[in-house]
Amino acid sequence: MSEVWLTIAVLTVATAAIRAAGPVLVGGRALPPPVMAVIGLLAPALLAALVMVETFGAAAGGALELDARIAGVAAAAAAIAMRASLLPAVALAAIATAALRALV
Repeated sequence: MSEVWLTIAVLTVATAAIRAAGPVLVGGRALPPPVMAVIGLLAPALLAALVMVETFGAAAGGALELDARIAGVAAAAAAIAMRASLLPAVALAAIATAALRALV
């Protein structure tokens, strides 16, 4: 077996073990409300962090790279601030990004 397939096999087993650890450790018990509150905030925080990293990623020389994605994020943020649903916000972000890329 090559090193690549060995790595894939090890990562598969490790991923399965990590995913199974939660239900095995918690069992049928309910988690305390503070823990559930933190778990509820993890997904939005992680999504926001990923958006920021992808939008404001560093260029080759370590400088901040600003491109058309910023307009898309700003348009989506404005749409969400005006209480638009998710689908129109994403569509508006795509249109704003595409328009700015077409102009530049």
